[in-house]
Amino acid sequence: MTDISVTELAALADPVVVDVREPYEFEAGHAAGAILIPLGELRERLGEVPRETPVYVICAAGGRSQQGAAFLEQNGVEAVNVTGGMNAWQRAGLPTALDGIRS
Repeated sequence: MTDISVTELAALADPVVVDVREPYEFEAGHAAGAILIPLGELRERLGEVPRETPVYVICAAGGRSQQGAAFLEQNGVEAVNVTGGMNAWQRAGLPTALDGIRS
């Protein structure tokens, strides 16, 4: 499993971002276009995760996303952990969406 910083992620064109936080955390702010799949639902919703492109996994600080990315890697998905999570994203001043849940 590899890692990427929030600034590196923000520089990518149309990355597939899976947010593994809880819905209330996601609704408070997330990366635009992120797909919400809480860590506790990742096993049941594995079929919803794209396999044709790398998937960037984000949470609040990096712990849950590391677990989620490791799980996805074990299941044949090219997963990249976003270090620092949404906390680092917001500290870096990157745009945060409040557009509801895309799941």
